[in-house]
Amino acid sequence: MQVRKIGSALAAAGIIAGAGTMAYQFSYADQAPRVEMNHKVVPLFNNPAAAPIANVATSAPNFASIVKAYGAAVVHINVKGETTATVAPQLPKQFQNDPFFRFFQQFQGQQRSVPTEGLGSGFIISSNGLIMTNAHVVKGADSVTVTLTDHRTFKAKVLGYDAKTDIAVVKIAATGLPTVRLGNPSKLEAGDWVLAIGSPYGFYNTVTAGIVSAKSRSLPDDSMVPFIQTDVAVNPGNSGGPLFNTQGEVVGINSQIFTQTGAFEGLSFAIPINVAEQVAKQIIEHGKVEHARLGIAVQTVTPSLARSFGLQVPHGALVAQVEKDSPAAKAGLKPGDIILSVNGQPVNDSADLPMMIGLSQPGSRVTLGVWHDHRQQTVQAVLGNFSDNVTLAAATPGSGEHGGLGLVVRPLNSNEEQRAGVSHGLLVEGVSGPAQQAGIQPGDIVIAVDGQSVNTIAQVRDILKHAGKSVALLIQRGSNRIFVPVEIG
Repeated sequence: MQVRKIGSALAAAGIIAGAGTMAYQFSYADQAPRVEMNHKVVPLFNNPAAAPIANVATSAPNFASIVKAYGAAVVHINVKGETTATVAPQLPKQFQNDPFFRFFQQFQGQQRSVPTEGLGSGFIISSNGLIMTNAHVVKGADSVTVTLTDHRTFKAKVLGYDAKTDIAVVKIAATGLPTVRLGNPSKLEAGDWVLAIGSPYGFYNTVTAGIVSAKSRSLPDDSMVPFIQTDVAVNPGNSGGPLFNTQGEVVGINSQIFTQTGAFEGLSFAIPINVAEQVAKQIIEHGKVEHARLGIAVQTVTPSLARSFGLQVPHGALVAQVEKDSPAAKAGLKPGDIILSVNGQPVNDSADLPMMIGLSQPGSRVTLGVWHDHRQQTVQAVLGNFSDNVTLAAATPGSGEHGGLGLVVRPLNSNEEQRAGVSHGLLVEGVSGPAQQAGIQPGDIVIAVDGQSVNTIAQVRDILKHAGKSVALLIQRGSNRIFVPVEIG
């Protein structure tokens, strides 16, 4: 299964693992199941009746009026460039079917520049020719051509693009152009109608509609963007096109699809326009985009991890690793801390934090609400520049909520500490039961238990004596660290 950037002109699509097919069973939802007994209808479940929903829309919005008002502000983008490919030499006609010569032909290829061409969409944000689109539409292009709905064609200049958020701004030499209105994506709710206009497969100004399926989706390699998920039909060529709400305001930029075939399958993702607007402003004013960094790796707070750290509700971003000399380290953040808020804005999940930090300005001061040592406190941090060093990453937590521990460990010797780059820890030599099911493997290094550094087996035993129903093990595997929750009996 693939997450594809739709309409990628010169960039390859990303791939992630996906689930197989699923079977579904449908039933009527307007009433509880009933059974017939002695000619009387008896409810099978004694559930109270749900309150009626007021003001339910009985028809779709007037999409035609939105298209009429703002369709002319949507443009078609064509890009041309070159890529390097291996070209096999042409065999003489008499040898083309000879297996011997065809075998050696594959080793005699030459690296040559091959012309490439791609397409996408965009929308006009300023009457003097500023157009917003996706970075993957124009990245690496030698020439960019914009076609308006009145069939006028312009050579466009790429003012800049930001690969981390997939936003680009191009400009054409024209004035008095129609423009779109930008809306507030935070007002969107799952189930709201939305409308897309673009050029799928080169069919100019194609209009499709659907609903918002979910908000704040995190996708692989796009950790800074809280995507809007929709079921609007978008396909290659729709990239960079606008997503409208029912008021005719642009609330997103259609960017990616989740697919097994390469074409639309009901899962589309749009970049919220407020994210795009922040990035576009930097591109227009400075020609480049800077992102802030905190210098930590974070993971989701599962119910087991929440219990281990004494947090009643599982939310926030669990700090799994702190980069040396990073802004986080200077602010005093430690592995095991849980970031609950940034400048008063709640961090509901670890996926929220990269966007909240990454879209801030390097050098700015942020106030972090942190859960530390079973109590909440406030921490001040001065953000660094994303390009200076490491990437703010989201780690994947170990799975399983199981009883027992099932670990055989021993202290590290000095050579092992040096190779692993640690000053303490216990080497896992054997794994069984819940620890194995939680994903711990022989060769892992246990750095801490419930936030307390460990260097001896006695320390682990002492911590377990005072632990609750679960413990959080900080595990180092290679150069990566992650908290793994393990239930104990």
